[in-house]
Amino acid sequence: MSLRSPLGRVRGLGSAKSGLSHWRWQRITALALIPLGLWFVYILLELMNADHAQVVAFFRSPCPAALAIGLVVALFYHMKLGLQVVVEDYVHGHVAQVALQVALRLGTALGALLALVSILKLSLGSA
Repeated sequence: MSLRSPLGRVRGLGSAKSGLSHWRWQRITALALIPLGLWFVYILLELMNADHAQVVAFFRSPCPAALAIGLVVALFYHMKLGLQVVVEDYVHGHVAQVALQVALRLGTALGALLALVSILKLSLGSA
């Protein structure tokens, strides 16, 4: 049993390093995803029965393309941040944790890149 207070026990153990930044960016992306997600659902409902030419014509406009790019960036970054916390909290081997973190970063980067290339192909007309 220690006579030290809880604050006294944690002093000197170091900071959370990027913990506050991580937490803040997760909240920022979550807030950004609310209107972007609602916009995306609306667009899905609007374009549900549209043919390919109508979808391409819609995304040729700069505003929908920019919103779709914003959605992809916010979504994949938010997903990376959330899954990173899951791996840090629940994977207990150092090698497994590092391997999963690398796979997580590569997977989210690849997914975001594929989505962004698809949106750019639609918006620039080469689709």
